[in-house]
Amino acid sequence: MITYYDDRSVQVTSTAVRVDGRSYPLAELTTVWHRRGDRSWRVLAGRGAIGAALAGPLVAAVLGIALAVWLQRSAVVTIAIVGVSVLLGLAVGPLADFLFEHLDRSYARGSREMEMWAQWRGRPVRLLHTRDAMRFGQVYRAVQRAMEALPPAPGRAAPDRAARQPDRAARQNVIGSSGSRPSPRNRP
Repeated sequence: MITYYDDRSVQVTSTAVRVDGRSYPLAELTTVWHRRGDRSWRVLAGRGAIGAALAGPLVAAVLGIALAVWLQRSAVVTIAIVGVSVLLGLAVGPLADFLFEHLDRSYARGSREMEMWAQWRGRPVRLLHTRDAMRFGQVYRAVQRAMEALPPAPGRAAPDRAARQPDRAARQNVIGSSGSRPSPRNRP
């Protein structure tokens, strides 16, 4: 038995997909597809707040320099204002690393709910529901690889037929028995 993915709640092996204690044998899965939900405005607002936090000290430094030039005070006062403004701008350096890390994690997690569905024993079953885009991609690819390794079986949709299924396939991304939909290649 080959393990393609394993974490605390999902395990994808060459024989089955186990999610939260439920097991779905791969031989009984005929089609696997995924759905993307709506964007989360809370996540997008958080990204905007991080961007504002990154830009704030830099904008304050530029405004300080502009203020020093506009006030036309003595050279000592102008240099003092410019110096404080530059130091304020430089203070964003250590903070920027921390903020960029949070911004990067935000993009890795994604801003949408992702669902993985399968046709199991003739009915649709939701295998996975998560907001973590990176984890979802890893699980989905593991299921795809496991399905590719299965020998062809009667009743399992061929890749061509899975891609041409009416209604559902038109709205969703589908994995057939080969694990992929036929598509044109970019390379010769």
